[in-house]
Amino acid sequence: NRQLAERDGSLATLIAETGGQNALIADSSAQPEQLVKDVIYSAFNSAGQRCSALRVLYVEDNIAEHVIELLKGSISELLVGKSNDIAIDVGPVISSEAQTQLQAHINHWQQQGAVIHQGDLAGSLQGGHFVVPALIELESIRQLNKEHFGPVLHLIRFTWQDIDSVIEDINATGFALTFGFHSRIDARVRYLEQRIDAGNVYINRDIVGAVVGSQPFGGSGLSGTGPKAGGPHYLLRFTSEQTLTINTAAIGGNQALINSDDS
Repeated sequence: NRQLAERDGSLATLIAETGGQNALIADSSAQPEQLVKDVIYSAFNSAGQRCSALRVLYVEDNIAEHVIELLKGSISELLVGKSNDIAIDVGPVISSEAQTQLQAHINHWQQQGAVIHQGDLAGSLQGGHFVVPALIELESIRQLNKEHFGPVLHLIRFTWQDIDSVIEDINATGFALTFGFHSRIDARVRYLEQRIDAGNVYINRDIVGAVVGSQPFGGSGLSGTGPKAGGPHYLLRFTSEQTLTINTAAIGGNQALINSDDS
């Protein structure tokens, strides 16, 4: 945006996705193994550096302990290292600044006793921009004042009777990019779909990797500046509309008729 503002010539159209406090809710009917597989991919693929990446996982209280144990085991299996090694699951974050900010966030919640799982960084990787995937348990999404763009997943327990408050809290963040829901109860799926503010809603799958063209992608609010990429209105956003208005009546009528031989 800054580069466009400084360029010579006419103003360029900018369409951008700006991330989000993306959430996924899992109720007690969710398949735990499928849920954990989709959560791991959504939160830690590309080192959590996707605008659509999962930031906050809500798990219904009566399955939370089981899901947490599965998550801990799965996170422990993730290999952190250089991206040119095909065996690596989590590569470096984009810069030393990003690494510093993410590690400061993790350290803050470590001091609060909220980090429930994080591995150790291999000594050979100490000089790189690496952040070991972390799982942090919070009480509310309101405890996050911004998006933390990296391999950090926040987990919140909830009860279904509080689902309306949960949705209100998610919508109140101002972000509206991606949202996921794992459930085998169709009525609950329809209920959440109608109430969540998100440009892309994913049911019983991961929340990253939309295919442009067949799955138009984009958000609103703090999560987007234009129409969905791959959607029907995308190209129109790059056009300029011109309106022509002629006020013939201002000179007393149609001038052609006034000057005609039959007048």
